[in-house]
Amino acid sequence: MTAVTCRLCGEPLTETFVDLGMSPLCESYVPAHALDGPETFYPLHVRICPACLLVQLPAYVPGEDIFSDYAYFSSYSDSWVAHAKRYADEMTERLGLGKDSLVAEVASNDGYLLQHFVAAGIPVVGVEPAANIAEVARAKGIRTEVEFLGAQTGAEVARRYGRADLVAGNNVYAHVPDIRDFTAGLAALVKPTGLVTLEFPHLLRLIERNQYDTIYHEHYQYLSLLTASRALASGGLVVVDVDELSTHGGSLRVHARPADAAGEPSANVKAVLAAEEAAGLHTLEGHAGFAEAVFGIKRDLVSFLLAARAEGRTVVGYGAPGKGNTLLNHCGIRSDLMAYTVDRSPHKQGWFLPGTHIPIHHPDRIAADRPDYVLVLPWNLRTEISEQLSYVREWGGRLVFPIPTLEVV
Repeated sequence: MTAVTCRLCGEPLTETFVDLGMSPLCESYVPAHALDGPETFYPLHVRICPACLLVQLPAYVPGEDIFSDYAYFSSYSDSWVAHAKRYADEMTERLGLGKDSLVAEVASNDGYLLQHFVAAGIPVVGVEPAANIAEVARAKGIRTEVEFLGAQTGAEVARRYGRADLVAGNNVYAHVPDIRDFTAGLAALVKPTGLVTLEFPHLLRLIERNQYDTIYHEHYQYLSLLTASRALASGGLVVVDVDELSTHGGSLRVHARPADAAGEPSANVKAVLAAEEAAGLHTLEGHAGFAEAVFGIKRDLVSFLLAARAEGRTVVGYGAPGKGNTLLNHCGIRSDLMAYTVDRSPHKQGWFLPGTHIPIHHPDRIAADRPDYVLVLPWNLRTEISEQLSYVREWGGRLVFPIPTLEVV
């Protein structure tokens, strides 16, 4: 085992959480002209720190190599944009935000969230490392700095725009290889009396619901409330409240303040910590057994696809999310078992999935081909996608959800 150390506390990482073998970067979609060229695969070997219990993937790939030019645009999920609107309304009311306030978002993507504050007349600034995506946000009139957040860049953005009443970070805290420097950047951005909120998939739900496809190289750590609290404390931030969310198969929204303004944590914080402790996540031993559950998902999905092929049934995919690429590569699924997938994002259409080289088409292809089964890769958007695909019933087509257990509906 490679000698690596915990990115939070520095202890040697000697314990395995799960090893998914080798996989390409999940957002490294392949253009047609490169299909005969080589692809780079990296380990997906997740460790757990025996000291601080942070579940983490070593930084096999630097963040700059992944996020400087990115293929994920948040606005192509209607339900995610609606989720962002609810958050903006709630925070505006709770914090009394107005024209003299400032909202900063880290990993602000294409403006899917900040646009709602702008519409309410609240000043904003986004910090987004992917220049291609930042340009889309700027075209919407959203001030956006193209930066990776750290202590230095956080201080520079704060010097330029002032410190923020609210700093938001959605699905970014798991994506940073240097979590201590990133946390210091959050602390530099927020006012001494301000609020930081971070949303990330909850490790407890990942384990309970067999969500192993959320493991990929863009996710450097897999957070419980306990380990997120320890990480935030490294920058002088204290968790004061937490919301349990249904997004991404079960997420947490952690509310943190600078230590001098924190006060007592809410009852929600104590309840979630108690649930984690009851599930064993406050001990090293309580994290055992996940690898066997992962094998069960792989066995059931591959068996279903092989049977469908033997019966002459046609199977296509819906969506081209990063998590789908972990699933397909780990299971060894290629176009002989799933002919193609479709995606609403024009930035992915006409390209091919990394590793598997399964083609990505426009969603209209499903209605034209009338397949027997549609394998839904972004299962976390089950309600939204089930509505979008309701028309497959017209020819007796069925939807297949691989996680938390294989389900054909």
